[in-house]
Amino acid sequence: MWSRRNFIQRSSAAGATLMVPGWINGSSIFGGELSRLVILHTNDTHSRIEPFPDDGSRNAGLGGAARRASLIEALRKENEHVLLFDSGDIFQGTPYFNFFGGELDIKLMAEMGYDATTMGNHDFDGGLENYEKHMREQGNFPLIISNYDFNETVMHNRYVSRKIFQKGNMKIGVTGVGIELNGLVPGALYGATRYLDPIQHATEQANILKHDEKCDLVICLSHLGYKYDSKKVSDIHLAQNSESIDLILGGHTHTFMDAPDTQRNKKGDPVVIHQVGWAGMRLGKIDVTFERNMKNKCVTCDGIWVKN
Repeated sequence: MWSRRNFIQRSSAAGATLMVPGWINGSSIFGGELSRLVILHTNDTHSRIEPFPDDGSRNAGLGGAARRASLIEALRKENEHVLLFDSGDIFQGTPYFNFFGGELDIKLMAEMGYDATTMGNHDFDGGLENYEKHMREQGNFPLIISNYDFNETVMHNRYVSRKIFQKGNMKIGVTGVGIELNGLVPGALYGATRYLDPIQHATEQANILKHDEKCDLVICLSHLGYKYDSKKVSDIHLAQNSESIDLILGGHTHTFMDAPDTQRNKKGDPVVIHQVGWAGMRLGKIDVTFERNMKNKCVTCDGIWVKN
């Protein structure tokens, strides 16, 4: 177990406990029989295999796949029930992508034990055939996305719209959404992929997970972006217009969130949004504590710096 001093050094004051109305309050988590889940997450790692150079620049010495893997391993040793997710843009950004085309990124994620990813716009940069090949040959985790229709592409059997993960007595449902491709990704790279309304399709999948499958927690892996000045669909729009999503793990806008955001959905229930910047400089850590009846829960969010 980390000491308090070591934990503060790792988290760099990026943690926040979220007291969500309608969820367990802070005092409740210390009484009764509880179930605990740790959710780790990344977004927009952009082929940052090595740490940033230790050259005195703003990001000097941060990130790196080996350090992230060590941190993940340490957290798994300390916690019984852990899930690890990515919210897209695994590819593009360093010569490692130019040389390996994403093969190394997928292979390292598989070795780290990622449970699932969704797809970002830069994951199309090598073309669909490239992404499908590396996921088939190196990936041992699913691509979860509900609003890209790949049925007429090489990816037709390489994705799912939703997936359920069982951790102890906790049933966790996951769906995913990606950003509009037209105007952002060259048409030749995404081919016959059809972009579908993310709010509609995420809501449909989340409703199935929550009501039909009776999941205790529903997560959406999102590459929509946290928020925009325009009316462009964002995680905030998704949260406000959803019905059954509890937690949105975001990407695309490279937002370093020192505290999670909470929005109210169409039913007035809270939806937590979190994102951890880019380049693997932070590892998101979300602790969810369930009461014995699994009806109430408390969440604590951290953004742990990945550094020495």
